[in-house]
Amino acid sequence: MVDLFDPESFSAYFSGDELYCCIGTTKAKTPDKNQYRKIDFEIPVLLGQLCKQHKIGTYLVISALGANPNSSIFYSRVKGEMEEAVLQMGIQKTYILQPSLIDSKREERRIGEYFFIKVMKLVNPLLIGKFKKYQSIPANSIADAMIWLANHTHSDKRISSEVIQKLARKYREND
Repeated sequence: MVDLFDPESFSAYFSGDELYCCIGTTKAKTPDKNQYRKIDFEIPVLLGQLCKQHKIGTYLVISALGANPNSSIFYSRVKGEMEEAVLQMGIQKTYILQPSLIDSKREERRIGEYFFIKVMKLVNPLLIGKFKKYQSIPANSIADAMIWLANHTHSDKRISSEVIQKLARKYREND
């Protein structure tokens, strides 16, 4: 078992060409802000440091739409601070994906999220132009885009939700 809060416990086993960081929590699961910050900020930053230490040249991290280190909203601020810290590490290929609402099947019941995803499926076609980035996004599209990014270069380090969808289609077309 690995303790993600203690990188020294698994650092010796840390090797590879690319790292995918998909960790995150919710306010409902982690109401304590300190613990929330440890999960959504500290773990991705620690993993980035291990990438640097072990010369892993590709680091892909899932963040969130609206991430902003200056936000008054705690969730958006923590995600934004994490993004800044990861990008400052200078890992050769770092991409931060900023999806909108993630549409996926979950083991735990999230009634509000379930309802919102159903509503978004109806609303998504109406979100066009500058509002397209607010469309919900299937989890497998995020995974496909991450694989595409790991194997190609992209001009932006932060990848917005609508670009994630485009990259996922590129991956599927070449698969």
